[in-house]
Amino acid sequence: MSDHTDEIPQGQSAYRRLLEEIRNGVLEPGMRLREVEIAERLGLSRTPVREAMRLLEGDGLVVHQPRLGATVRALGYAEIMELYEMRAVLEGTAARLAARAASEVELSELTALNAEFAEAIGHQAKAAEINRQFHMILQDAAKNRFLIKSISSLQKTMMILGPTTLLDADRAQSAVGEHGRIMAALNARDGVRAEAEMRAHIEAAQRARLKGLRARERAIEED
Repeated sequence: MSDHTDEIPQGQSAYRRLLEEIRNGVLEPGMRLREVEIAERLGLSRTPVREAMRLLEGDGLVVHQPRLGATVRALGYAEIMELYEMRAVLEGTAARLAARAASEVELSELTALNAEFAEAIGHQAKAAEINRQFHMILQDAAKNRFLIKSISSLQKTMMILGPTTLLDADRAQSAVGEHGRIMAALNARDGVRAEAEMRAHIEAAQRARLKGLRARERAIEED
């Protein structure tokens, strides 16, 4: 009985570690996931790894392929477009609601985070984490738990795309200005403009993502 209860937190730990590897591009779309290899690499038994794989499958991040078994889900072009369309809708709505509901403290925190983000350009991991915090605080400022839940679900699927587009310094620099325009609308309590600026921000990220995917496809073809 005690052995079983010990496995439960280990399963959650394995799940979080595999999520991070998908987000960072260590586990790429289409990559086969072997329980034994993962268990050895994480220093765990197969039971928590199996639990982690089940959770990832529930998130839609892992699928079972004939003759291959469990693999990281790969998204087609149409699915990527649909993901970003939904992200623009949901995060745009969050910005509109935040313009009305955000506290002055939240607005000040967002402004400070964008300043930190600008300083972190060139330090990829730090910039990506600050950007994540910026979007998370803005979403919380919308004060709509159902919207936040929907965005969280979408973000898990976004992980399949791999590392953030902000790894490109030019894209990160552009994002600083886009965040600034969002903040100007929020501070003016202009919900319509805040939504439009957030949609423009997400669409710019979408263009950067597609550009990166095309470059990767060309590199594969040249190999």
